[in-house]
Amino acid sequence: MDITDVRIRKINDDGKMKAVVSVTFDEEFVVHDIKIIEGQNGLFIAMPSRKMGEGDFRDIAHPLTSETRNRIKAAIFEEYDKLLEEKAETGSLAGVEMAPESIAQE
Repeated sequence: MDITDVRIRKINDDGKMKAVVSVTFDEEFVVHDIKIIEGQNGLFIAMPSRKMGEGDFRDIAHPLTSETRNRIKAAIFEEYDKLLEEKAETGSLAGVEMAPESIAQE
């Protein structure tokens, strides 16, 4: 399965959640709401999840192997880094929503 598109839909400068991403596979299947989060050991991706019970979250979609997770993570971070470079050079991002501070803790 090939990653055919990575779209950074929202970028947030404040808070731990840095971006919301959609990834398309084989131009046929898309996973929305993958989050880029800043943790204690750097950035990581969090797959889309749903709250179950009291504070427990369960992934809605996730890779089954470490290799697949690493491929997805590499593709996401490559696109994220490109957008950060564009923002540094131009001061803005074409086609990407800048998230207001109110959703920083999403």
